[in-house]
Amino acid sequence: MTDSLLTVDQAAERLGTTTRFPRRLIAERRIAFVKVGSHVRIKESALVAYIDGNTVQPVRRRRSRLGRAA
Repeated sequence: MTDSLLTVDQAAERLGTTTRFPRRLIAERRIAFVKVGSHVRIKESALVAYIDGNTVQPVRRRRSRLGRAA
């Protein structure tokens, strides 16, 4: 199985953002990336790992015994 290399534009499209956001992630070293000459590519698995690592799970609130929201 091969891991696709995405351009910054493709990564931004998958994240639903502008290209500025993945470029900032790269500049701040918050996502793994590959340099191919002067080009920057992001492995598809690195993008999935970034998304998984930043996914926040919902918190289930418990109701108080008095019937009011906690």
